[in-house]
Amino acid sequence: MGSNEGAVPLATEISPRPLDQRVPRIPPGQRVTDKWPVLHYQEPAPYNLAKWDFRVWGEVEAPVRWTWPEFTGLPSTTITSDIHCVTHWSKVGNVWEGVHVREVLAHVRLKPSALFVMVHADPGYTANVTLAELDQDDVLFALRHNGAPLAHEHGGPLRLVLPSLYFWKSAKWVRGLEFMDHESPGFWEQAGYHVRGDPWLEERYGGEVRVTMQAARSRALRDGRRVSS
Repeated sequence: MGSNEGAVPLATEISPRPLDQRVPRIPPGQRVTDKWPVLHYQEPAPYNLAKWDFRVWGEVEAPVRWTWPEFTGLPSTTITSDIHCVTHWSKVGNVWEGVHVREVLAHVRLKPSALFVMVHADPGYTANVTLAELDQDDVLFALRHNGAPLAHEHGGPLRLVLPSLYFWKSAKWVRGLEFMDHESPGFWEQAGYHVRGDPWLEERYGGEVRVTMQAARSRALRDGRRVSS
């Protein structure tokens, strides 16, 4: 057996999980595959990119919108990461090309209350994450995978890639970010999947929202901030 001397101990309640806390490389209960299984509830029709847009709204000073030429004209980055599906498969060494999440955030003025994010995607799909989970070094909006345009069945033309959480959080066909002052379960979370989804803790199902709408509104009132309906 190999020695664990010098290994960083795995923290249980850490969010977001940094790279040095994603150990072992393959989380518990996962098996590595060279394939990329296609798993989703439903998919949108092929896009007319002349009508496509990406929007940011919610707890922001002003909404932001990009057309397809505007979004794809943002600076590009390349990131290599592993992905871990809640259905127990992992695919390692994926090379993604796209727009880093911080490039998008640089164009948005967030309110101090914007601690949570609802990721919106077609067709009517959502996934909830925290701002801290979204705003990480290896998170991007992917346009290409392993040198080729992202295939439609894998979320093309654009999908979120958020490697620190189970892959359902990396929404396919992503169309926008809604910033929130509270946490609300997304599509699969409402169906019973874990509200956070940390692969190293095997958070596949269950969990509770970290800040409810009622708690967020009460906090705002205590701070003397205006509460929207």
